[in-house]
This record gives sequence, C-alpha cells and structure tokens, in this order.
Amino acid sequence: MKDDDLDYNAQLDSAIARLHEEGRYRTFIDIERKRGQFPNATWRKPDGSESPVTVWCGNDYLGMGQHPVVLSAMHEAIEATGAGSGGTRNISGTTVYHKRLEAELADLHRKDAALLFTSAYIANDATLSTLPKLFPGLIIYSDALNHASMIEGVRRNGGAKRIFRHNDVAHLRELLEADDPAAPKLIAFESIYSMDGDFGPIAALCDLADEFGALTYIDEVHAVGMYGPRGAGVAERDGLMGRIDIINGTLAKAYGVMGGYIAASAKMCDAIRSYAPGFIFTTSLPPAVAAGAAASVAHLKTDQALRERHQTQAKILKLRLKGLGLPIIDHGSHIVPLVVGDPVHTKKLSDMLLEEFGIYVQPINFPTVPRGTERLRFTPSPVHGPKEMDALVGALDGLWSHCALNRAELAG
Repeated sequence: MKDDDLDYNAQLDSAIARLHEEGRYRTFIDIERKRGQFPNATWRKPDGSESPVTVWCGNDYLGMGQHPVVLSAMHEAIEATGAGSGGTRNISGTTVYHKRLEAELADLHRKDAALLFTSAYIANDATLSTLPKLFPGLIIYSDALNHASMIEGVRRNGGAKRIFRHNDVAHLRELLEADDPAAPKLIAFESIYSMDGDFGPIAALCDLADEFGALTYIDEVHAVGMYGPRGAGVAERDGLMGRIDIINGTLAKAYGVMGGYIAASAKMCDAIRSYAPGFIFTTSLPPAVAAGAAASVAHLKTDQALRERHQTQAKILKLRLKGLGLPIIDHGSHIVPLVVGDPVHTKKLSDMLLEEFGIYVQPINFPTVPRGTERLRFTPSPVHGPKEMDALVGALDGLWSHCALNRAELAG
C-alpha cells in the first residue's frame, strides 16, 4: 500500500465525520415490504433481529407497488421474455413493452410522443443537459428550488442559466427582460415541490413563456398519478397541459414501479432520443418493469376514487396534527412536512419513532432542505388506515412533549 493511501483514507474519514457531527449522516433502514400489506413492513435490525414497522415516508403514494393489476402484468412479461432487456434502446433493448409504455404516457399527457428513461433523475439530467445542443444560445431559467436532477442537468449543459427566486414570477420577468429577446429560452419548474408540498404558479409561468417566446419544462414527478382526472398531474388538473412543451414524470412514485420519462412533441422526443448520452448509452428498463408501469399508468387513468382517498387521508392527517398544535406546512398537497428545525432533534425523533413505536419516517436535513428547516416528511396513502393514523398521531403527541419541542402557536 502506498503511503498516500493513508491520506486518502484520512480525508474520507474526515468527510464522513463532518456529517455525523452535524447530525445529518444518512442511515439506510433495512425494510422488507410485504405484498398486500403495505404500509406495514418488517425492519431488519443491524443485530439480525426483526420488528414490524409502518412506513410513513415512502413515495409509493397510492400503494400501486402491490396492486394486482401491476403484479399480474409483471409476472406475465417476465414469464414471456425473461429478466433483462438485453441492451440499450438502440441495441436490442426496445421491446413491445417499452413501446406500449411510451404510448400510454404520450396518451396520458396528450402529447405526440414520450421517451422512457431509467429514472426521472436521468430524464431531467439527460434532457436539460442536451437542449442547448439543439438550440444554440439557449438560456434556461430555473426555479431556485428545483430538484437536484434539474439543477445538475442545467449545470452540465454548458449553456447560459438564470436562477429565479422560488415561485417568484416578478423576478423571472426581470430576468427575461434583461436578456436578448432573440435568444432561445426555456423556463424550468416543478408542479409540486416535494419538501414543502407547495405548487408552482404554472399558469403565470406559461403566460411569461408566451410573452417572451420561451419553451416550458415542467417536472411533475410528485404529481403524476395523483392529480388530474386521469392522473396526468397538476397541469392536467388546471387545464394547462397543452401549454407545456416538455413534461417530466416518474413511474417510481404514484405508479409504484420504476423509471422516468418525458412527454413532448414527436420532434422534441426524437431529438432528445438522438442526442442525449443519458438515453443513448443506458441499458433500457427490464421488460417486466415496463409492463408493470404501463399497467399502472393505464389503471390510474380511470381510478379517480383512489386519488380521492389519497387526498382525504392527507387532509385528515394535517387536521389532526394541526389540532395538536404541531408545526406542519400545509400548501394543500398530499405531502405533510412537520418542521423540527434542528438536525440532531430530527434524527432523534426519527430514531425514537422507529425504535419505540415501530413508525418509520426518514429525517430530512440539509442539503435537501435549508438549515433550520429540518423536518419529518409524512406521506399518507390510501392504504394507511385509522389504526396506523391513530398510532402515528399518538406517538408524535407524546414525543413532541417528551423532547420539549415548541408547538405551533397556531397550526397553519
């Protein structure tokens, strides 16, 4: 071993130690889901023992990861085709299941075409980093709180970028007015911001795009499947899908499977397909995964009752936590953030909920959220019943008092 190796190891130790000192070292809990029993699962502890837990922080928002329609489609596909796709989309990795899924997604968003990626992160990164190659001189205007995948795509593309304050339409206008009117432009934003659960001002952003001749790019990752009459997202709910040029979504959250995509015009999808390295050089999703996702998308186009139960559960949890005076953030979405405001306390609360009450909720710390806004983020689903809800509310009530944390003077 070289002497230099010791220095490398010391620097790695120092980097990890800093996270521990700040109380934001991420611990991955070993969870085994039980088909048909979600949100109930089994926690495998480091000592090898097991304990039942209820998952309250998962992004399988509607419980579709265990839906019979999805599982049946996946079983059928794996029996028919085997495990993997066998290559990239260009090299034997395009199957009838991939094409069927892209057709379902294009129909979902009322677009000419859709393009499938291995995750929504890759879809964002690949698309946003490729667009300046297609539109030389492109300026991308990005919301300050956009997801890391959007930030990375904008950062890597080598083109001009402008960051506007979160949901601040007036600031965006200032930035647009300051740039060359002839330059190609794109406004990138999200429909629902996952940490606060607030909505983007989609209509106002589209108005600015029309005024300044800009393309629009929306991330609907935390909305597809859950909003709109067919689950196409907030833009569909608000009647604005036709004003969005590129829609990004995921198949790993409300749809309960895996993968990401964009939906856009046929020319846009063809150009991204032809130029984006993140699409060209990545092995395609396994056919069974694509089959399950297509079944989930198709099912949720008609299951409005499931969406309504989801929203009802979120409203009930918010109402009960507000009744206890706990400082939740409520912007009217399905996401229920409970602000703790300290990374150590947040991690401690998470540990106590898990160890003492069998309630699993992951602490959310910097850099995911700004320092001082550390939180627990709850994601109630249609399959969280009254028993699970009572257990969570009772545990939080007791622990909040035990930890001497400030309750909200007025739950808002």
